[in-house]
Amino acid sequence: MDPDSRREMIVRAALPLVIEHGSAVTSRQIARAAGIGEGTIFRVFADKEELLDACVTEALSPAHALDELALVSMEQPLVARLTEAASALHALLDRVGAVVGALHATGGRRRSGPPGRPEAPPDRAAGSLPVREALAELFEPERESLRFPPEQAALIFLGLLFVGTGRPPVGGESADPPTQVGVHDLVDVFLHGILSQPVEN
Repeated sequence: MDPDSRREMIVRAALPLVIEHGSAVTSRQIARAAGIGEGTIFRVFADKEELLDACVTEALSPAHALDELALVSMEQPLVARLTEAASALHALLDRVGAVVGALHATGGRRRSGPPGRPEAPPDRAAGSLPVREALAELFEPERESLRFPPEQAALIFLGLLFVGTGRPPVGGESADPPTQVGVHDLVDVFLHGILSQPVEN
């Protein structure tokens, strides 16, 4: 197995353990889950912190969600397309929240770069671009009946989805208990608004 494949296999085995134990997870637990010797981990990762960083990166990756978005049938009505998309993206956000929340709760955090070369913050706008583009494609058949172009509709939908998860921003705190909006309700409000009847001006 080449080093990249081994790294990927170790990260996949580590992710559930990171969610369960946070930064308190041990390399022995990870090795056992991966079915490898403990020393094998440190042939591809410099230390446990680098492995935890790789787990956060994997949790943030939208690759699986993008695969699911690509499978959404364009033959369905828009409401069905958006419901499938929202379910896929909810799963991504839940995974991110579980990993980052577990590390935060156990005192773990992503380290900065070496002295004099601090790690650059992630480009969240660039990272979300493939997701926005995939969502825009789901709106494309209704382009003529939309109030906004598909690209802008996708951006608004994605914003509503993030708010609807009920999670505070990473690193932030919420004074109120988190609440989640169901996927069907979120899509219904997005398409039809929050009012049951039009309001007269």
